Amino acid sequence: MNIRELIIMAMFAAIGVALHGIIPPIFLGMKPDMMLTMMFLAIILFPKVKNVFVMGVVTGLLSGMTTTFPGGFVPNLIDKTITAFVFFALFLAIRKLSANTVTAAVLTAAGTIVSGTVFLTAASIIVSLPGSFSSLFLAVVLPAAAVNTIAMAIIHPVVTAIVKRSKIVSVKH
Repeated sequence: MNIRELIIMAMFAAIGVALHGIIPPIFLGMKPDMMLTMMFLAIILFPKVKNVFVMGVVTGLLSGMTTTFPGGFVPNLIDKTITAFVFFALFLAIRKLSANTVTAAVLTAAGTIVSGTVFLTAASIIVSLPGSFSSLFLAVVLPAAAVNTIAMAIIHPVVTAIVKRSKIVSVKH
């Protein structure tokens, strides 16, 4: 693992945890998870299995430690780790067709929906949900997917331009 990659991934995780900490809960203790956007961005920039595993576990731990969802630590860890690999697989499948901001935004929407589904499923099994699966999905997961998609559409071109100019990593976009 490259030290530059590790440092940049740590910065994305730190930004994600800061955003995760300041966004208020919107429905029954659940809130949109901007940590996902940062995790997805790291996976797009550093698409290697080791990096995906590190980001999945780290963002799962950080989300779990900052969650407002009762008993949400373990579901967050499960969710982020699974979601990281699902997003990675989708990214690898699609990037040969088109690797741009639109692709990143669409993958972010899909990844957020996967994440919400995995989180709610894990939480329902481990600690129970404070409301119905469908109400939580509609009130939290779908709005989070919209917010994360918009955030990625704004952040991706900026980060890609910075990375290309600075030659920190070789971006294949």
